[in-house]
Amino acid sequence: MHDKLVVAGAGWLGMPTAEAAAEKGWQVQATRRQPHSNALTRQLAHDGTRLVHDVSLQHAFWLCAMPPGARREDSNYLVTLEATLALATELQMQGFLLCSSTGVYAQADGVYSEQGALAATDSQRQRVLQQAEQLVLSHGGKVLRLAGLVGPEREPGQFIAGKTLRSSSQERVNMVHRDDVVAAIMSVLTHWPQARSVYNVCSPAHPLKQDYYQAHCTQAGTQAPSFASDDSKARIIDGAAICELGFSYQHAI
Repeated sequence: MHDKLVVAGAGWLGMPTAEAAAEKGWQVQATRRQPHSNALTRQLAHDGTRLVHDVSLQHAFWLCAMPPGARREDSNYLVTLEATLALATELQMQGFLLCSSTGVYAQADGVYSEQGALAATDSQRQRVLQQAEQLVLSHGGKVLRLAGLVGPEREPGQFIAGKTLRSSSQERVNMVHRDDVVAAIMSVLTHWPQARSVYNVCSPAHPLKQDYYQAHCTQAGTQAPSFASDDSKARIIDGAAICELGFSYQHAI
C-alpha cells in the first residue's frame, strides 16, 4: 500500500510538498479554498458554518500548510483547523502535521530549542499560533515551527528592498529555504513513530541582518533596507533536533 497524504492549503509551501510526495509514489490530495482543475487538488474551505470539501483519502497523513493567522479573520483559521482535524479523524488519518511558526517563541535574546520559552500572548497572531499548536497536539498530531521562509518568489533582495525594517541591523537572521522545509516535512512523515511532537525548522546559518540583507540586495541589484536601530541582539532559533531523523539542511538562505 502506497503512503497517502492530504495537504490542507496547497499554496506556496503546500503545493511543492504535495508534488514531492507524489513524485515519491504517494497518493496525494492537495486542497485549495476554491475548486481547481489540477489533478492533485481538491476543495477545502470553511463557509462560516461548515467545512465544504471533496477530500476522500482514507488512512492518510495530513499536513496543514495554511498560513497560521495570516487570514483577515484570524478566528477563521482556528475554526477551519478544528473542522479539518475533525474531517481527518473521520477519514481515519495516520497522523496530522501542522506548519506553525518560530513566532511562538519569546523575543528576548537567547538560543531557542523546542523547549524554549513561548511568547506572552500579547498579540492576536501569537494567541492564534499557540492555540493552533495546542489543538493539533491534543489530537495526537505533531508541529513544525518554521523560521522565516525564503525561496522562489520570496527572494530577500526583492521583498525587503528599500524598506525601513523595525528590527536592529545587529539582529541574527532566522531563516529557512522552502526546499529544506519540504524535505523536513517528508522526513517527519516518513519517520512518524520516532519523530518528536515538535521540531524547529531553521537554517543553521545566522548572519547579522545587516550583512544578510546587504548581500542579497547587492546580488539582486536593489537598494538595501534601513533599520530602526543598531542595538546588539542575539535571538537564535536552534533547528538541529530534526537532524536526528536523518534530515540535513541543504540550501543556503
